[in-house]
Amino acid sequence: RLRLHDGKLIKDRRYHLRTYPNCFVAKELTDWLIDHKEAPDRETGIRLMQKLMDHYIIHHVCDEHSDYKDAKLLYRFRKDDGTFPLSKDVKVFMRGQSLYEKLISIEDSILKVREENSVKYQRTFLGCEMIDWLIQEGETANRKEAVELGRALLEHGIIQHVSNRHHFFDSNILYQFWINFRRRRRLTELLNENSSRALSESPDSPFCLRKLNPDQGNTSFLSVQPNKEIKIVSAVRRSSITSLSGNTNPYFSATPTLVFPPVAECNPKSVLKRPVTNEELLSPGAPYIKKTLTIVGDAVGWGFVVRGGRPCHIQAVDPGGPAAAAGMKVCQFVFSVNGMYVLHLDYQTISSLIMTGPRTLVMEVMEAIE
Repeated sequence: RLRLHDGKLIKDRRYHLRTYPNCFVAKELTDWLIDHKEAPDRETGIRLMQKLMDHYIIHHVCDEHSDYKDAKLLYRFRKDDGTFPLSKDVKVFMRGQSLYEKLISIEDSILKVREENSVKYQRTFLGCEMIDWLIQEGETANRKEAVELGRALLEHGIIQHVSNRHHFFDSNILYQFWINFRRRRRLTELLNENSSRALSESPDSPFCLRKLNPDQGNTSFLSVQPNKEIKIVSAVRRSSITSLSGNTNPYFSATPTLVFPPVAECNPKSVLKRPVTNEELLSPGAPYIKKTLTIVGDAVGWGFVVRGGRPCHIQAVDPGGPAAAAGMKVCQFVFSVNGMYVLHLDYQTISSLIMTGPRTLVMEVMEAIE
């Protein structure tokens, strides 16, 4: 967007006696993508812009077209007209980016290469140092507010404890920025996302209990793409031995052992004793209670399988995974995902919502009263 502003592709344009501010011509933008090596051909350029439309980043100036057409039509970045949806997740991400840019641009920054247990980590800081800096710079009013900000950044995958063992605390614990915001990214990376491919290729939900031998360079179970500076967590999240050790801290991942459980069937028989309708779930006096679960995903996923549709239900739960630790059980019905009502959706749509959302998942489920 900023490069297009600099190149004067985004400007006020007049069409049919009306002036449209800060917009661009789709056909001109497709040419620009090819000329600047952002897309190898027009077809790829169109797909890239459609991705931006699907994620509410650009739109047709009159919202008359829901798809991106390689024609003399006017489109606009939502950030240029104030319609960009600033959800809580987006606000946290933008706050993290702002803090990162501020930290690396100052002299004697608290971000340094540090070593722990003979391993060097990039862009690290101590929790108490970060809190001191946030207060000193006026980013937060007090230490409590600073801790809350640090926890939000960690839960959204922007920072992490260097060995992923702790949440954010006001202490001498070592943390690092998980995302390198300065890494040069190309638009074509948007087309490498495999969430839609996983949904189309597998008849089962993508939230398998174990993902064996994943492609570590691009895995749908990571909230951000890893780079060379970050150690990838083993795909074997927790073995049955680990789950018996009594460790219930969802932010601590014990060293995984090479114990592979049986792979879940692609089309398992439904765990429901009988079909249940939305009307039955929502009728007054129905024998169901609603629960709110907060699940912090790890490098493998969230540890559950969702099946069915209208309503969807929990088909299986990994006993040693994050979902089980949060209280998820089989046969629960999915009521909402990150605040969005989903009883009317099928499992493919719900799976896509979860996979493209934050690492910290908030779900409301409905459970039958015993």
